[in-house]
Amino acid sequence: MATERTLSIIKPDATRRNLTGKINAKFEDAGLRIVAQKRLHLSTAQAGKFYEVHKDRPFYGELVDFMASEPVVVQVLEGENAIAKNREVMGATNPANADEGTIRKEFALSMGENSVHGSDAPETAAEEIAYFFSGLELVG
Repeated sequence: MATERTLSIIKPDATRRNLTGKINAKFEDAGLRIVAQKRLHLSTAQAGKFYEVHKDRPFYGELVDFMASEPVVVQVLEGENAIAKNREVMGATNPANADEGTIRKEFALSMGENSVHGSDAPETAAEEIAYFFSGLELVG
């Protein structure tokens, strides 16, 4: 097993409901360490750039507007197979399909307001982490 880092975002629906601590407890209970963290209010341009990979998809505009609607918490999680572990703890994108005990099953309001984002591959994780954090901010 390899120690990895992955980006995690606690989305506006969760920050609005003051769920940051409960969500982070799930990551930590799963053996992931938070090695960088900050609370931001993304502009529409910043959210659009971050989710640019989805620009041709029908949900892009709604996603960008949602992510810029209220503050988010961006963080870097570290641990053994952190990318897969994070995705397991988050649960399926659609909370109706998420396993019991996952973040999305417990906290998501809908498929769009699903409380968390996580990188899906090592290359994506590196790009996403670099979007929000400098090397000096990663203190694992």
